[in-house]
Amino acid sequence: MLHFPVLLEESIDFLINDINGHYVDCTFGRGGHSELILSKLSNKGALSSFDKDPDAFRFGSSIKKKNFKIYHDSFKNLDKYFDDESIDGILYDLGTCSTHFDDAKRGFSFNKEGPLDMRFNNNEGIPLSEWLQSADKSQIIEILYKYGDEKHAKLIANAIDSARSKKQILTTTVLSDLIQEVYPEKNKKIHPATKSFQAFRIFINNELGEFKDSLDAAHRIIKKGGLIITIAFHSLEDNIIKNFFKPNIRLFPKDIPLNNQEQKSFKCIAKKIRASDDEININKRSRSAIMRVFQKL
Repeated sequence: MLHFPVLLEESIDFLINDINGHYVDCTFGRGGHSELILSKLSNKGALSSFDKDPDAFRFGSSIKKKNFKIYHDSFKNLDKYFDDESIDGILYDLGTCSTHFDDAKRGFSFNKEGPLDMRFNNNEGIPLSEWLQSADKSQIIEILYKYGDEKHAKLIANAIDSARSKKQILTTTVLSDLIQEVYPEKNKKIHPATKSFQAFRIFINNELGEFKDSLDAAHRIIKKGGLIITIAFHSLEDNIIKNFFKPNIRLFPKDIPLNNQEQKSFKCIAKKIRASDDEININKRSRSAIMRVFQKL
């Protein structure tokens, strides 16, 4: 499967407000957004991209342009590379790259036999198989509820606990088959392991924690008037975005003669932009994408 960057034209049309500016693509993937950004910039403009996935970094390193640089690091570390208020625009495409699911040895897909890994950077941390073997059952239940909204979390955790006591769960299909066997509802459109695999992937990569840290860093490095664009694919990500960018309200006691004041660091330029019907027909994954655009005041 080819990787199709979601809301490509829409996001870059918003992002580029100065062809001589410096922009950051926080999620390089296979470079779809980065490539279009570079095509819009002058020779004085610059693009920096981030990806902690080794394959994505190798792919990005093959781009030989003087005004482009890719960092093999998490986007949570943005402010280690740039000064405060030095960046004109920042883009987050939070969707998982299709190539992760296509490559069985990466351990993301419940449809392909492979080692149960799921790490974006398989040189850091521990694979999911190792964590599952030692995690408390209560923690497994919590992860499935919290990150997968899986209502059968206890049932699945019990099955995992029983299976691992006999033999370590080492492959994607062993885990997928285990979930499918105990799952009480048979939905032909949605595989029973879908929510569980999402939950474990989010957890093992600390996706939401790193995204929160990255937004804090983005707040510091974006210029006044600069734009932050987010493309989220599920409510966990989108709720973080909405909570981060909502105005802060200063509340004063009733006996102090001041009105409550609204403090805004950003204003919303565009909210809840969705993929067109044409894009959805080409790329079904884009159906769940929500793009939001914020400008620093």
